[in-house]
Amino acid sequence: MTAATQRTSDSGVSIWLDDLSRTRIESGSLQELIKDKNVVGVTTNPSIFQKALSQVGPYDAQLKELGRVDVETAVRELTTTDVRNATDIFKEVAEKSDYVNGRVSIEVDPRLAHDTANTEKQAEELWAKVNRPNAMIKIPATLEGLPAITATLSKGISVNVTLIFSLERYEQVIDAYIEGMVQADKNGHDLSKMASVASFFVSRVDTAVDKLLEANGSAEAKALEGKAAVANARLAYQLFEKKFASDPRWADLEAKGAKRQRPLWASTGTKNAAYSDCKYVDELVAPDVVNTMPEKTLDALADHGDGKPSIQGTYEESQAVMDKLADLGINIKDVTDKLEADGVAAFIKSWDSVLSDTQAGIDRVNG
Repeated sequence: MTAATQRTSDSGVSIWLDDLSRTRIESGSLQELIKDKNVVGVTTNPSIFQKALSQVGPYDAQLKELGRVDVETAVRELTTTDVRNATDIFKEVAEKSDYVNGRVSIEVDPRLAHDTANTEKQAEELWAKVNRPNAMIKIPATLEGLPAITATLSKGISVNVTLIFSLERYEQVIDAYIEGMVQADKNGHDLSKMASVASFFVSRVDTAVDKLLEANGSAEAKALEGKAAVANARLAYQLFEKKFASDPRWADLEAKGAKRQRPLWASTGTKNAAYSDCKYVDELVAPDVVNTMPEKTLDALADHGDGKPSIQGTYEESQAVMDKLADLGINIKDVTDKLEADGVAAFIKSWDSVLSDTQAGIDRVNG
């Protein structure tokens, strides 16, 4: 293990890789990252699968085996095979951590982001298709996604809630999680084998807010550049601490083996070259968090990351940042609402590319 990734892990951060492909699995790359860089989980999303399935070659054998199936079926088979194989690689990690880590996420079709019933239906189908206890089904934190999160958990299915940008929505996600676990308990599921993470997106907040600050042009605005995303995430961690300490339902669930839904920092690759390439890792270190990162960010962390605790004790300072943004006329709710809508749209665009690339593969190998 590298000193920096070990230090980060020792500070309570579970390092997950935000990437997966057939090549990564078959080359042994994933096993090496587990062994050498403290990687204990994987997240996928439509953009990641778009990148993987656009490659000519790695999926041809399975496409040939599938024959001329419809493209939706082919995509389902290709992606769930990758996730199933990755969960098998993480089996030992999952068992040793009592299923806290060793998790691999697969997302419902992003076109269902505003369709509660079909999100719930597909979540159950994906869980059955992957058929591994250390899988997680990703459901977006849209208003329509919230009841689907509760319903999916009630069936004993572990959930990764994605596309969270605001504190308001994050609190709703925690409530949906706790209610889902209450129902899972009533339905007789083993709560100790279930897990959930709440994927709170980080760097995209700075990208959006920094543009507004640049447009403002004042010295006060300049001083706030690069501060909104970390402040927002740190306040989310404060909310995590408060909610699970104060919700009267939680103590009973915890006594039955339920685990807190951990905050997961997503979108942690640095998009502004003026900022540290470890910014959204080093500034968000605390116990019981997950940080899922692209390999470039993981490499940066391994090479020169700090990895020391950096969240607790910053809440007053973080709130001051948000207050100053409001004083400058920046409405953070408007920002986060747009980021959620843009995030759903971007994943739908990637999914459309997945379908077209897979159809091209079907035609190529079965021509």
